[in-house]
Amino acid sequence: MNLYNSLNNNRKQFAVLIDPDSYSPKDVEKLADMASKTGVSFFFVGGSLLTNDVLGETIRIIKKNSDIPVIIFPGDTMQINDSADGILLLSLISGRNPELLIGKHVIAAPYLKKSNLEILPTGYMLIDSGRSTTALYMSNSLPIPADKDEIAVSTAMAGEMLGLKLIYMDGGSGAMNPVPVSMISKVKANISVPLIVGGGIRTPEAAADRFNAGADIIVVGNAIEDSHSVLEQIAEVTLAL
Repeated sequence: MNLYNSLNNNRKQFAVLIDPDSYSPKDVEKLADMASKTGVSFFFVGGSLLTNDVLGETIRIIKKNSDIPVIIFPGDTMQINDSADGILLLSLISGRNPELLIGKHVIAAPYLKKSNLEILPTGYMLIDSGRSTTALYMSNSLPIPADKDEIAVSTAMAGEMLGLKLIYMDGGSGAMNPVPVSMISKVKANISVPLIVGGGIRTPEAAADRFNAGADIIVVGNAIEDSHSVLEQIAEVTLAL
């Protein structure tokens, strides 16, 4: 499977983000079954801080109960597991923490080289969402202000010029506000790689607005934890575009 080609296929796509600490095995099984029936494109699995050693188990349950590709969304070098299909190799281009630009990647590289995971080099951009999130605290970095579109555009362009194959704009888990549509629109107009947008998207209307602004892939996590009906509603929006 070539995940990059799947991510870059010129149609709108919907990824469900699962934090393994937030789901029981039965909940993961139920969600995987529901996602298979509603047309979810990808599972992203991981988080900024995992306190339970259930990443591998979570991935295996998803794989057992669906054919949806599973991509690791790593918060740390410890979040590598060969049970998945691929991994977002995140470089935090919005911050100035060298460990998250290249440091942890050097540590992870030998393990990733030996794995069967498809490596997806991703420029990760944290956008101010109105509150301090776990991602901000753990990354020890400042987010891009939500009203500074020009900084986001320049950052995304630099990421693409450096050879990153995806740009991921994120408000972080538990974001109060999603990434502004104006910022998404301007970033998309200035890059040619797929644009992923997540954080704070809680309604099908918010998802549609961000798709229409230029997001290629929408990522939803917390909203689905609160209500599985949101999964079905956002999946319907995605298929309609």
